[in-house]
Amino acid sequence: METEYVSIFIKQYRWVILAVATFAQACACFFVQGFGSIALNVKTEMALTNWQIGILVSAAQLIPLAGLLVAGELLDRYSERFVIGIGTLIVGAALCGAALANSYIELLILLTLLGLGYSTAQPGGSKSVSNWFAGSQLGFAMGIRQAGLPLGGAMATLLLPFIATRYSIHAAFLAGGIVALFGATLFMLLYKAPEEQQPPPKKQVNLRSAIASRLLMATDPSMRNIMLSGASLTASQYAVSVFLVLYLHTSLGLDSFIATTMFFVVLGAGIAGRIILAAWSDRCKAGRYYPVLTCLGAVTVILTLLPLLETKNLAILSIFMALTGFFTYGWYGPWVAYIAETAPVDRKGFALGMAMTANQISVVLVPPIIGLSRDSLGTYAYGWGALAIVSAIVLFTTSKRKKEILVNME
Repeated sequence: METEYVSIFIKQYRWVILAVATFAQACACFFVQGFGSIALNVKTEMALTNWQIGILVSAAQLIPLAGLLVAGELLDRYSERFVIGIGTLIVGAALCGAALANSYIELLILLTLLGLGYSTAQPGGSKSVSNWFAGSQLGFAMGIRQAGLPLGGAMATLLLPFIATRYSIHAAFLAGGIVALFGATLFMLLYKAPEEQQPPPKKQVNLRSAIASRLLMATDPSMRNIMLSGASLTASQYAVSVFLVLYLHTSLGLDSFIATTMFFVVLGAGIAGRIILAAWSDRCKAGRYYPVLTCLGAVTVILTLLPLLETKNLAILSIFMALTGFFTYGWYGPWVAYIAETAPVDRKGFALGMAMTANQISVVLVPPIIGLSRDSLGTYAYGWGALAIVSAIVLFTTSKRKKEILVNME
């Protein structure tokens, strides 16, 4: 009888793990995902160009280009509690340091250091959840967990503009640091691995071997689909995250409060999108990858229409922004569930880290390019249009390759 109660407790505790992992991600992503809401404040207070704003975002994502490569390997060898916890502590410490920065260069250096800890946020929480959930509930659970990213951004959008306007952008950096430190502490206190899962042997991380293995895995057709679609959709997501508020303010003439409110609508719809689309992937007869293809098609249409949007009607804008958030953020739920389900049990962190490394290339390159195009050409239209074209090309190539994979399996 006692054994039965223990079994029930363990089964129910996975929902605690899911809540903690989601909250920890929200805290780790709080500032990075909410930065777009104070981009206007930072640009004004520090007299920056759009290109310099884009570089700040890229700085925070630079180290994860290599960091994700290592983080995935560490997660296969050490406890998620400490890998994720220590990583989020680094995020918090870097943001607290940024609160003391007196120049653009100092801020750039500290946000670059932030990326060292941010590397563990995405693959770590995904592996934590996939260890506790399996089968028909994996997509739903992964969708909830991945909703932590837009949830963190939404929380930041509510708080950071108020703090930056009422006090200063440095106070906003400090608030982001405190949130990250709190999330790290909570995760380290409450997370534990499933009892049936044996702790992985602590082997020395061989970076050369890890890189070689990832290059080999990248030749797999399914992994190429994952990496192409992920990189394309990440590019669109981060362009929206960083520049939407600036676009609505400068191009549509919305005041900063309304523009920030529209960004909040985007993030709120993104939370719903990650959960709903991931839950759909659990039941989609065409497979988990089909919802990702749907998002690619929707993003193509949305980014094509965005430069043509000239209305100030709040109802129309809200609907359009809700659709934008639902698909430009929602894709990640089914995408990461697909990776977690298909990866070998002992190499989930490895596979997640590899796929997310491809995404990081977009995160690093796209914001400065979009900012530079705005500074040089005087409009965001070319940036939105280019992203729409890339989404359309990836939709065509990966859907065609997906059909070829299915034919070969038959």
